[in-house]
Amino acid sequence: MPVVGILSPEGPRTGNIEGLYAGLRELGYVEGSNITFEYRWANGSHEKLAEFAADLVRLRVDVIVAFVTPASLAAKRATATIPIVMVGTADPVGIGVIASLAHPGGNVTGTSSIAADTVQKQFELLREVIPDASRFHVIWNPGNPAFQTLQIKQAKAAATSLGIELQFHEAKASDLFPSVFEDVARDGSRALVILIDPLYMVHYQALVEYSVKGRYVATMGFRPFAEAGGLMSFAPNYADQYKRSAVYVDKILKGVSPADLPVEQAMKIELVVNLRTARKLGINMPTSILLRADQLIE
Repeated sequence: MPVVGILSPEGPRTGNIEGLYAGLRELGYVEGSNITFEYRWANGSHEKLAEFAADLVRLRVDVIVAFVTPASLAAKRATATIPIVMVGTADPVGIGVIASLAHPGGNVTGTSSIAADTVQKQFELLREVIPDASRFHVIWNPGNPAFQTLQIKQAKAAATSLGIELQFHEAKASDLFPSVFEDVARDGSRALVILIDPLYMVHYQALVEYSVKGRYVATMGFRPFAEAGGLMSFAPNYADQYKRSAVYVDKILKGVSPADLPVEQAMKIELVVNLRTARKLGINMPTSILLRADQLIE
């Protein structure tokens, strides 16, 4: 029975893995019958990923499915022979995980996320909501430099284009959220962008609570943020990427080399607006945003 290693900086309750399960079921896989899994969840702690990747290599799993950028990097550093299916990895060529999208080479393939590229659009959307804002607060995780650097570059480009100042706030652990939001509150600006990160995906409900309590006009590149009460999210459809990863797992288990499987880029990006939260904040959402939204939460 093939063994698939799951390496993730998220937690098991984040929900994204359900897409992988659904995809595998459609391809005829049943856990415990013709496939089994070894799970390694970091629960937002990037430091554990190298150790967990090494565990999966020692177990000689047949395939490692690495969720998002930090896990893909950890898996690639741990093995050059075990096939790796990356899911939602940002700029995999730039960070050295693959040679090219069309011809990945080596032992890594899968799906590439354009999550970092959505940051500039998040800034533009936020500016539409509060056009008089001159300063945006940005929360980011220095513990995930490879992905965060890409997003910060986008944030700075957006700030220059829109003529706004940026105030960066570091949050490397969830217990730092209270002090970070105290810092955010000091200058009175309500505009807040939370850069997407596995730590924040695990603790998105806490981020929603702090942002709503502080009456911040906030956006995050993670759909559950808006669904749980944050004002807006603009993000790739991660569920679709996780489901697509099942196709890669299936082909590899049937003998296809990862080097011969082109990497797919996520193309579907969704805008979700929580109108309940907008009313609580006393915000009239611009018609231009309402017309573009993929989902309006009443």
